[in-house]
Amino acid sequence: MIGGGTGLSVLLRGLKEYTSNITAIVSVGDDGGSSGRIREQFDMVPVGDVRNCIVALSDREDLMEQIFDYRFERGEGLDGHSLGNLLLVAMSYLTGSFHDAVSDINEVLQIRGRVLPVSDVPITLKAILDDDTEIVGESCVSQADRPIVRLTIEPEDVQPPDEALEAIASAEAIVLGPGSLFTSIIPNLLVDGIVEAILQSKAMKFYVCNVMTQAGETDNFTAEDHLFSMLEHGRKGIVDYIVVNNHETLDQDILQRYAEEGAIPVKYHKDKLEQLEAKVIEADLLNEQHVLRHDSARLAETIMDQMYSQNGFWNTLGWKRNYKLVKKKNDKAKKMADKKRKLSGRK
Repeated sequence: MIGGGTGLSVLLRGLKEYTSNITAIVSVGDDGGSSGRIREQFDMVPVGDVRNCIVALSDREDLMEQIFDYRFERGEGLDGHSLGNLLLVAMSYLTGSFHDAVSDINEVLQIRGRVLPVSDVPITLKAILDDDTEIVGESCVSQADRPIVRLTIEPEDVQPPDEALEAIASAEAIVLGPGSLFTSIIPNLLVDGIVEAILQSKAMKFYVCNVMTQAGETDNFTAEDHLFSMLEHGRKGIVDYIVVNNHETLDQDILQRYAEEGAIPVKYHKDKLEQLEAKVIEADLLNEQHVLRHDSARLAETIMDQMYSQNGFWNTLGWKRNYKLVKKKNDKAKKMADKKRKLSGRK
């Protein structure tokens, strides 16, 4: 799984119910908030996205979220920092590197899988806009307000950990996204060796498209715009399947709130996606509560359904029984959600 931000955490939360054979490769370009302050003060990789993925893969996610996401509200130098971020900083100094710190925490917490930073050094994002303006830093790129023509990273020759390349080479599935296109997903493709490893891998290659556009970063983007940008910064062949949401919420209050923030549902045109040589997987993936995002269980099930129908390794790895058990549980939860939706007057 390759990405960053909250999107990758959503996917991991669903997939861990099927298997612990998961490797999350996480972007390290964040320069805002607690992670940005840590990056500047300690000259180390931003830790926030890695922290979120560790929490998502933990067995006691509710408890781990309370502990790792606890933020200090006062105290000189502590105000605004999360406990999980500070723990990762401390572990980095104890072990000698951020990579070793994350590996140790993966083991100590016995999470279902492992989390790896895409690089052991922090990355700075640079974007060229359609008027030739250059903007620097993830926080600026995420608020570009003009179409991004090209994204680059510094250092240009940054290397991924060997474990990340090994995980890609041995994977049964490689999933890009969901998450912010230019600040969470594409930056990983610009790290030396990542695209080449994806192309050489025999895994099924998925791209999970966002359900909503992001103001400033992907204004008015369709799914094909997302995929085209991915291929432009990566290479043809890094995506076999694109997963798109085919349910548009009817909750006008939520839609209106998003519209006021400059975000709209991501539309797609199947024929145009197929012209980009991607097979389209359409599914109702929406978690429609107070925010519009992917439903963890539905997204994971959609990906696993595709793998189950296409691959013969299920019986070999002994996943078939677990797959059916989780699917049965998800079907029950889906029926309950549909029932509640009907009772509330939604379709």
